[in-house]
Amino acid sequence: MKNKKIYINEEKLNHQYFYRTVKRTFDIVASCIALILLSPLFLVIGICIKVNDPKGPVFYSQVRVGKDGQQFRMYKFRSMVVNADELLAKLKDANEISGAMFKIKNDPRITKVGRVLRKYSLDELPQLVNVVEGSMSIVGPRPPLVSEVKEYSNYDKQRLMVKPGATGMWQVGGRNDVDFAEMVRLDLTYIQQRSILLDVKIMFETVKIMIKPNGAY
Repeated sequence: MKNKKIYINEEKLNHQYFYRTVKRTFDIVASCIALILLSPLFLVIGICIKVNDPKGPVFYSQVRVGKDGQQFRMYKFRSMVVNADELLAKLKDANEISGAMFKIKNDPRITKVGRVLRKYSLDELPQLVNVVEGSMSIVGPRPPLVSEVKEYSNYDKQRLMVKPGATGMWQVGGRNDVDFAEMVRLDLTYIQQRSILLDVKIMFETVKIMIKPNGAY
């Protein structure tokens, strides 16, 4: 049932020693290999971003909230104009998603190259660096903004019991086509049921939607 509240057993999470060890080992090995193999793609994307908007940087970093409320800098390929954060205040009233999250389908801040990167989730690839350094995992809840967490209820804050992920059930479960409440439900379902098998399944689903995109924008 979608409306059923999910409450996480924190003690159970803290005792998943084998799972956490395997997950962290896989995160490091897989991310390092991916960064090496994808380096030519990183170069191509970087050139496209600079050709499209020569004045701006290739990469973009933003403060996000991770496990236990710890803040960290999340890395992405820049998909928006340089002054995107300053323009956000003027677009608040156009938000198309209810709850503590901001999304609009035809966001005027997104560049032409950025739209392609977002459609195929290529802008998220630099988060592999976050995974290697330990602030993120490959699979986990979406890392929220500081401003979003300020609006969280105690129920919503359960999302912060584990490391955020570069991909997760929200990304493969509809992404921007689902509202905030459904995103929380999907993330809490993942936290409650997480396992090596579920992580592998989500990673395969992520590859599929990168080839055939879902609601990303």
